[in-house]
Amino acid sequence: MKNKTKNKILIILGQTATGKSSLAVQLAKKYNGEVISADSRQVYKGLDIGTGKITKKEMKGIPHHMLDVVKPQKTFTVAQWQKQTEKIINKILSKNKLPIICGGTGFYIQSIVDGLVLPVVLPNKKLRMELETKSREELQNILNKLDPNRFKTIDINNPVRLIRAIEIAKELGSVPEITKKDSSYKTLQIGLKVKDQKLKNNIYKRIISRIKKGMVKEAENLHKNGLSYRRMEELGLEYRLLSSLIQNKISKKEFVLKLEKEIWQYAKRQMVWFKKDKTIKWFEPKEISKIEKVINSFLD
Repeated sequence: MKNKTKNKILIILGQTATGKSSLAVQLAKKYNGEVISADSRQVYKGLDIGTGKITKKEMKGIPHHMLDVVKPQKTFTVAQWQKQTEKIINKILSKNKLPIICGGTGFYIQSIVDGLVLPVVLPNKKLRMELETKSREELQNILNKLDPNRFKTIDINNPVRLIRAIEIAKELGSVPEITKKDSSYKTLQIGLKVKDQKLKNNIYKRIISRIKKGMVKEAENLHKNGLSYRRMEELGLEYRLLSSLIQNKISKKEFVLKLEKEIWQYAKRQMVWFKKDKTIKWFEPKEISKIEKVINSFLD
C-alpha cells in the first residue's frame, strides 16, 4: 500500500435532495471508486424509503458501504461510524481504488476529513431518566444554556439528540472542541448547491414520490417488526412524523406539510454546518465538467 499521507479520498456532500448519490455513482464509474455512505440514518436496516436509501439498481454495480449496518432498535454513534469507515477506506485504497464518501451528515464527514479524536462519554442512565420526563422545549432550553454553539446545529426537534448533547455537555462542560489529529488522508470535498426555491421543489417532489413508493407501509412494517413508536420518533424527520401518522395523531395532509417544513429546516441546518468548512468546493449538480476538472487535478 502507498505511503498513507498520499491516500486520497473524494467527498461528495451537500444538503438533502441535491443529487449526491447519483453523482457519486457516476464518479465512481469514471474514477474506479467505491462509495461510502455518510448518512446517520441510512446505517439502519429497513429505513429505506423514508431515508431515500440508494437502491441496488441505482448503484449500477458500484460497491456501497455503511448502509444497513445495524437494526434500527440500536443506536449507532459517530465514533462507531468513523472506526468502521476508516477500515473500509484502507481496504478500498489497498485495491488501488478511490474511496468516495457521499452524504449529508456533516459531523460524520468531518470525523474523517479532520481526523477527529472523539470524546468517549458513556450514557448516564440516571440523567437520561430525569431528562426523558421533560418536554422538547425544556430540553432545548437546557442545551441552549449549556452549549449555545451545539444548539445552533442540532436537530432541535429530536429529543434523543438533545438528551445526548446535554449528557455530553454536563460531563465535559460543553460539547467539546474536539481535538484533531493529522488526518491520514488527503481529501477533496465537493459540495452540491441548489438554489433555495429549487431545493424546496425537490423536497416536496421527493416526499410525494416516497409516499407513492410506500413510505407509510414501510413505517407500519417496521412497527410490526418490533420498532417502537418512541424509537421511531427518536430517528427523527420522516420517521417521527410517520409515527404520528400511523397512530392517527395527524392527517396525511398535515404529515406532508409538516414534513416539508421540517426537511427544509434540516437542509438549512446542514448548510450552517457546511459553511464552517472553507475547504469545500461548491458546484451546481449540472456542472459535471467543472467537477471532473477539479477531481482530475486532485488525483494527479
